[in-house]
Amino acid sequence: MDTELLPKTWKEFMDNSGYLPVVINSIERHFDADWSQTQSQHQYYEMVYAKKGISIFEIEGIKSTMGPNDIIIIKPNKSHTLTVPGNNSCEFIVLHFSFTAGNKKGSLYPSEISLEDFINFFTGNHTGPFLKLKVNQKNDIITLLNRIVAEQADEKFGSEFLVYLLVLELFVMISRTLKLEWERSITDDNPKQKELVNLAVQYIKDYFERDISLNDICRYVFLSPSYFTRIFKRETGFSPISYLIRTRVERAKELLSQTDEKASDIALMVGYSNQQRFNETFKKLTGMTPIEYRKKARTGDV
Repeated sequence: MDTELLPKTWKEFMDNSGYLPVVINSIERHFDADWSQTQSQHQYYEMVYAKKGISIFEIEGIKSTMGPNDIIIIKPNKSHTLTVPGNNSCEFIVLHFSFTAGNKKGSLYPSEISLEDFINFFTGNHTGPFLKLKVNQKNDIITLLNRIVAEQADEKFGSEFLVYLLVLELFVMISRTLKLEWERSITDDNPKQKELVNLAVQYIKDYFERDISLNDICRYVFLSPSYFTRIFKRETGFSPISYLIRTRVERAKELLSQTDEKASDIALMVGYSNQQRFNETFKKLTGMTPIEYRKKARTGDV
């Protein structure tokens, strides 16, 4: 193999390929709080795993106690300090990261969840400038964090490449964990449930002309299809797909009665690439074909 054709580092390869959805600024291991006793603020995310000991984060004036196996994710540009009370013996794993531009659309994420969008959504209206997770010592996230630190300290060939693969797996796990915690927090009597359905309704109204699916709508509010379908139907009386179809048909009715656009063009305008499917759906909901509806609408019979 001609080594001159290889990238200078595995990191350069990963960055150039666009495969990794995050940029790792640093991975550090600390045994005391000296690294963060002074006020800190930076342009990247900071994830801290408290391996042992008791410490206190203060983030944008909000205090949060960290115990063993707590994980905290601090958003960019949020002022924060960490102190260790008394003579506590602490150990931390600290990961600084930012997101690649490609990740914003979620196209690079194996889990099809944009962690950046989730953090911005979740912290924006509900938990403030940070997220906090409690995991047990045997959790896969903890295992991965420890493996990343151990592999980073190893100078064997391929270690840097393996670290990036492990980091990719780590972020997929974190996104899944956050999504699960998010669903658990939305109880039936929680006002967040209605808020999320309203967000989904608005999403449907904004994008019904496109080829959107149930999964697209669910990803927008970071819920699983089964859970989301249940709460959506409870709030609206319709399943998400039924609501989407009705929204398309209502817009088609407006276009048929108010414009001279061809029915085939209207089908495309309301999100149907197949006119026959549009015709069948329209007739099922209205009892008429699009052409029949247009004639009746023009004579005032509907």
